[in-house]
Amino acid sequence: MVQLASNDTHSKAVGYLLWIFGFTGAHRFYYGKPVTGTIWFFTFGLFLIGWLIDLFLIPSMDRQADLRYQSGPTNYTVAWVLLTFLGVFGIHRMYMGKWLTGLLYLLTGGLFLIGVLYDFWSLNDQISMKHSRRDIFSR
Repeated sequence: MVQLASNDTHSKAVGYLLWIFGFTGAHRFYYGKPVTGTIWFFTFGLFLIGWLIDLFLIPSMDRQADLRYQSGPTNYTVAWVLLTFLGVFGIHRMYMGKWLTGLLYLLTGGLFLIGVLYDFWSLNDQISMKHSRRDIFSR
């Protein structure tokens, strides 16, 4: 019997917690949907209609994120919580081992918030790429 490795990179519980603030697009950014996250941010959750529909779409978004992103030692959920609540201090970057840019964020308010916005768009990919590089070097 062949057992498939679990690739549970994102948490449904955190997805639903972020959904509470979903009219800002937080849950969509978390699941790797930055375009619709930005639309939700500027339209108040697509005028709350999209926000309500997302209540039922979160399990699907969670499965898609688990398939799309590579698991590894850096926890996506921890990085997202640090970005969401402490992003301007660069704590999420330090957690990922990016000490130089973490300190730069700390001294510049998240590189004048533009860096934080960039990380909202790309954090999942940054972590997945870090995990991919680790796999290449461990062979």
